[in-house]
This record gives sequence, C-alpha cells and structure tokens, in this order.
Amino acid sequence: MTDRQIFAFSGVLVPRPGERGNLPLVEHALDLGRTRWLWEAAVRVCYLPTAVGDDPAAVAAYQQVFAGRDDVDLSVLSLFPRPNVPDVRKHLLRQDVVLVEGGSLVNLLAVWRGHGLPEVLAECWEEGVVLAGSGAGSQCWHAGAPTDAWSEQLETFPDGLGLLPFSNAVNHHDTPQRRRRAPYRRMVARAELPGGYATEDGVGLHYVGTELAEAVTVRPGARAWRIEPNGRGGCTAQAVEARPI
Repeated sequence: MTDRQIFAFSGVLVPRPGERGNLPLVEHALDLGRTRWLWEAAVRVCYLPTAVGDDPAAVAAYQQVFAGRDDVDLSVLSLFPRPNVPDVRKHLLRQDVVLVEGGSLVNLLAVWRGHGLPEVLAECWEEGVVLAGSGAGSQCWHAGAPTDAWSEQLETFPDGLGLLPFSNAVNHHDTPQRRRRAPYRRMVARAELPGGYATEDGVGLHYVGTELAEAVTVRPGARAWRIEPNGRGGCTAQAVEARPI
C-alpha cells in the first residue's frame, strides 16, 4: 500500500544573512515524491497558486527556479478564470507532488470547493501523491487554523479539508509588531480549534497517514510545537525538535 504523505511547512518570511530560504523545504517535498517511482527520471510536480489568485509573478518564480532541470517536471494548475487543463482530476492524479502556494486560506478553500478539488485531492492523497505547501498551503490539509484572511487579526477558521485531524498554525512566533502564539493557543484552549501543531519559520511537518513522522528545519534552533487543551480552560505547549535539512 502506498503511503499517504503530507508535508506542511512555514516558509522563511525574512531570511537572515547566510540562510538558504525556502528552497530546501520545497526540495524536501520533492524528495518525498521521488520515492513513489524509483525508475522515473523526473519528479512530477504540480504547483497550485490559488491562494494568491494565480498570480503570474508567483508562477514565474517557480518556473525560474526549476528551469533547465531534468529531474523536475513542473506543471501549474490555474483556476482563474477557469482551469487551464482539460481534466483536473486526471492531471493531479498523475503527479508525484502537489505543491500549494501560501496566501489567503479562506479564498483558497472557497475556490477549491467551487471546483470540486477537495474530493480530488483526497483521492490523490490516498493514491500516494505527496500533498505539500507553505502558509495556507500548509494549513489547508488540517481540520482548522488561525488565519488573517479576513483582517489583520488572527481569527478562527474551523473548516479545513480535514485530511489531518489537527489544527495548524504557521510562522508561530511573536514580533514587536505582532503576536502570533497567544491567539492560536487561546483558540485551542477554548476548543475553537482542535489541538494541533504549530511551526516556526523554516520548519516543516512530515505526516505519514495521519501521524506526525518528523519535523524538519532549515533554520537552526527553530522548532515545531504540539498544542493541546489541558481540560482546565488552558493549553499545553510541547516543543517538537526539528531535524536540520
């Protein structure tokens, strides 16, 4: 039986001097997909920029990254103003990796549901296609998430795809300008969201089936967190060490 795999990660929002940025996280997702067919020369990757409205600049960035590479067969699924492939289901099922861009979680899932993608992506997952993404592309696979899709404040979104029974928070750190940790933990404590996992910048979660297999990171010292309600109106936060990649 083919493993069902999801790789959900937080992108590096502001790389520090000497850091490699997000590409190693993307490459890790591709490596997971390469294990499906060892005899294939190239990993087949479909990039979905739905959460940024199929922004041509986002598409061009990925096309530039993978230009000239014989080991990556990149396609793009655009949904605006209509799908750019004749059969979305057939196209996605022939991929090794589905890579979802970050952006608006609310808009992403509304558009996907309008096009019937939740059922197709669940089928892809069951067939062993690796589902991956950052930001909204990380949160969408989970049961719910905190999101700033409606306003600058993090609000509860309890209507994810639910392939994973956990909630998910990304870029789980506080800055002088914005607090991200407390709102998510409060949502879990109040049972507005189920317990789940949060990732700091540069950290990814590799799930096999519906269990966390490991956390990985491109940023030294960055971690994931397991957040659970404590039954007394609060929550517990347990650090999950991440393997450097």
